[in-house]
Order: sequence, then C-alpha cells, then structure tokens
Amino acid sequence: MTRLLATASLMILCAAVSAWAQERSTGTGNPAVTTPGTLQSAPTPAPSHPNTADRTFAHEAAIGGMSEVDLGGLAEHEGQSAAVRAFGQHMVADHNKANNQLMQLAEVAGIPLPKEVDAEHRTIQEQLSRLHGAAFDRAFIRGQITDHQQTAQLLEYEIGSGQDSQVQAFARDMLPIVMQHLEMAQNIDAQLSGSSTSSTSTLRH
Repeated sequence: MTRLLATASLMILCAAVSAWAQERSTGTGNPAVTTPGTLQSAPTPAPSHPNTADRTFAHEAAIGGMSEVDLGGLAEHEGQSAAVRAFGQHMVADHNKANNQLMQLAEVAGIPLPKEVDAEHRTIQEQLSRLHGAAFDRAFIRGQITDHQQTAQLLEYEIGSGQDSQVQAFARDMLPIVMQHLEMAQNIDAQLSGSSTSSTSTLRH
C-alpha cells in the first residue's frame, strides 16, 4: 500500500503541474496575465477525468495482470508438479480474460495503461526462470500467495476509493476470483510442503 500511496501522490502532482501549464499557455486561468483589452470568453468546461484512485488501480492491476500471464506460462512449462502446471494454466486463462476487460474499461474511461511489466516484475520473472523442479514449484507458488494477497488489497482499495462505477464493478467482480486463486495457491503450497516433509522423513528412515 505504501507504493500505491506514493504513486497516488505523484499522479496528483503531475495533474497539478499539467493544469498550471495549461492555464499559463491559454491565459484563461488568471485574467491578470492576459493582454489589456482582450475579450474574455467563457471558460471551457474541464473534461471529465478519472480520479487518482481509478488511475492508480488500473495502472497497478494492468502490470499485475500481465505478470500473472507471464508467470503462469512459465509455470506451465517449468513446473514439476502437475498441480503447479495446472495452476499456471489457470492463471493464464483467467488473467488474460481480466486483462482484456480492464483494457476495454480503461479505454472508455480515458485511462492510459502500461504496455509491459515494470522492472520489479521483470526481476521476479528472471529469478524464477533460473529455477527448476521442486525449487521452482515452491518459489512460484509462494510468490503467487503474496501476489494474490496484494492484488486483493488493491481491489479493495478501488472498491472503497474509486469513482468510476464501471471500474469499481470490475474490481468487485474480480475480488472473489482473486480470493479463489489465493486459496488454490495456499492449498498447493500445503501439498508441496507435505511432499517435502514426507520425502525428508523417508530419507531419515
């Protein structure tokens, strides 16, 4: 949430600077900066823009969704456990669908979305791509637990703070799906931990 608040503050600052620049260039913001004798036309109504919460949510959700598709595809090919491979396939299907829905909503709302994941998510993908077998399975599924916990918080943030009704509805619809994903990941983690414990016990005998 700290990163969300930091992003929100940056967006507010950018919006303020943009508004100031527009006023300076058009002279409509303050009559004192216009040339004497210039006729003042009625100010043009400001276009409707999504608020900071909607923009922050859409930006973070888009990055997270793209990352889930990439990581899910990696799990499909690199997972040792059948459960991990199936979960990866599930992530690709569900998050591709969600990403397309978000893209359509953002276009209607006038919210620009990132075209690729950020450096943080690229690093995670690179680290996972170096792992194989059981080590990959454990790292992937534990990362998924953390990711889906954070995504649930992001969705709750939009539900509580967003102003665009369509984007809020999307967040409400996605929350139970994300919680289902989280439960699946936790169950797989328990299975993997049980398998690891059983293997260790067998070796000791």
